Amino acid sequence: MKTRGFEIVTKYAGKIDLPVRSTTTSAGYDLAAAEDFTLPSIWKSGFLKVLWLIRHRESVAEEELVQANKILKPYLIPTGIKAYMLDNEFLLLANRSSSPLKRGLILPNGIGVIDSDYYNNKKNEGEIFIQIINFSLKDQIVKKGDRIGQGIFMPYLTVDNEKVTATKRIGGFGSSGK
Repeated sequence: MKTRGFEIVTKYAGKIDLPVRSTTTSAGYDLAAAEDFTLPSIWKSGFLKVLWLIRHRESVAEEELVQANKILKPYLIPTGIKAYMLDNEFLLLANRSSSPLKRGLILPNGIGVIDSDYYNNKKNEGEIFIQIINFSLKDQIVKKGDRIGQGIFMPYLTVDNEKVTATKRIGGFGSSGK
C-alpha cells in the first residue's frame, strides 16, 4: 500500500524529475519549476503611483486600484508534480529559506496547504502550483528545474463532533472554499 509520495502529472511525463530532500535530515522536499517562467516585479509604475497616492492621503480612482492589484497579484508556477498521502495528512508548501533573501521571491500567504483529496482531482490531475510574488526591484526569470519552494508532509488533527460541510472535492486549485 502506498502511503505518501510524488508522481509526475501526464503533461510533464518524462520531462521533469520527482522532488527530493537535499540531505537525509531535511524536512522538506525541494519543489522545482516545471517550465521557464518570468515573475514580474511588483514595483511597476502603476502600483507605485497608487502607493504614493495612498501614502499622501489622496483619492485613488477605481481603475488605478484595479491596475495596481493586477501588478501585485501572485503568479502560479507549475511544478508538474502531484502528491499522494494518507487521508489524515497534508502537504505543507513553504518558502525555501534562500528565496526571499537571494531572489526576492515569497509565497504571499506564507504557506500553502495541499489536502489529500487534491490528488488526481478531475480539474487539473492534482498538479501542484506554487504561488509566488516577486518583491525584488526587477523581474525574475525562473528556469525549468529551479527550486521554488519546499513541501513537507504533515499529519493533522480534527475536533470532536466535527461537522463536515462536503464529502468530496469537486475541483482543483482553491476549490474547497465556498
